[in-house]
Amino acid sequence: MQAIRETTDWEFPNHIYLVDGLTLVAYIKKGTTEPFYFKKPYIGFKKNGRTFAPVNPNPFTVVKKAGVIEVSGSKGNVYWVDPEEKTCTCPGYVYRGKCKHLKEYADA
Repeated sequence: MQAIRETTDWEFPNHIYLVDGLTLVAYIKKGTTEPFYFKKPYIGFKKNGRTFAPVNPNPFTVVKKAGVIEVSGSKGNVYWVDPEEKTCTCPGYVYRGKCKHLKEYADA
């Protein structure tokens, strides 16, 4: 997944997006630091007529709010479960809207 900042010169605010190919997973609204993860990722995110630049370091792996639980995936990857929002950053949740991490920690 890649974090990209919109650099299009237009009348709308340019946000930071977390994309996986043509799938929009989350975004950070301009002027804020908290990412918003979609419950169902938007498939078909198009960049036509717009410009973007990579964001390093990736703010989606750095920004974290109170109450979010760090969990390890089965292959050693680190994911974030938000019991209050009932979301997880693992691929299972991102693509299906449910996962074992959320099931395990939702009542934490």
